[in-house]
Amino acid sequence: MSKRTLALLAATAASAIYAANHSIAKGIMPHYIKPFGFILLRVLGAAILFWAISFFGPKEKIAKKDWGRLLLCAIFGMVINMLMFFKGLSLSTPINSSVVITISPVLLLILSAIMIKEKMTQQKVFGIIIGLAGALALILFGDKQQLNAPNIPLGNTLFIINATSYAVYLIMVKPLSERYSVITLMKWLFLFAVFINLPITISEFNEVNWTELPGNVILKMGFVVVGTTFLTYLFNVFALKELKASTVGAFIYLQPVLTTFFAILLGADSLTVLMVVAASLIFLGVYLSTKKVKTKRLKESPVKTFTKLVKEKIKT
Repeated sequence: MSKRTLALLAATAASAIYAANHSIAKGIMPHYIKPFGFILLRVLGAAILFWAISFFGPKEKIAKKDWGRLLLCAIFGMVINMLMFFKGLSLSTPINSSVVITISPVLLLILSAIMIKEKMTQQKVFGIIIGLAGALALILFGDKQQLNAPNIPLGNTLFIINATSYAVYLIMVKPLSERYSVITLMKWLFLFAVFINLPITISEFNEVNWTELPGNVILKMGFVVVGTTFLTYLFNVFALKELKASTVGAFIYLQPVLTTFFAILLGADSLTVLMVVAASLIFLGVYLSTKKVKTKRLKESPVKTFTKLVKEKIKT
């Protein structure tokens, strides 16, 4: 099996884990553990795992100038991002979450234009409008409440904040990823995340009756920590060694399909016409906003062609 095939399998596996996470994490919140308590468990478990494997990885020292950016990356990537997603998931549904987060490339484009002055075209702006329309459709016209989903509009809004925060994180972490290995970055980012999340999450974490948790709940918690937080990073890093970042990023569009499959299979959610329409608008918006516009090369004018021929004759 070729390395490229293995990379594609790794990226697919990462997307499948993320997709299953929407229903698995939803299934144990908030009865066994509340969303903020789950975040502390997640970042603490990931920090321990990444520090453990760091002893076998490269020994790198973080430059003084990078500590501030590293801290901001932790805030946007492992604090706001995670808190908003898990709180949103406790209020909304798995399929809603998987549909809304696919707007991340659109939000990334908007923030890139603001933060790093990336050029915008009419096609990109049109795509952004369509993509945002799809996300807003779910918030404004979707179900307001379902069983185990007490406030769907608020939950979907939190998903957008989650996606925005993650987009900021991607922009800010890019320069660091070019200077340090992923293991070095992750061990520090998750360590910062533990201490920043601690005051917000410790009360819900302490409410968990750890000694009386059923075995299947412990397994699901382990899946979120080891699978969703730890393995997905490793799989994506492996995939990035053989594939373009844009190719790996495109695997996010597998999530609504796989999430819908897992959610219906596990009885955690059901598909509606509005979800299909909203997802279609978001996909179309992302396609238009990220598609490269091909520009036709202008043919040289007769005068310029004649001048070039004259110069070539003079040289010879």
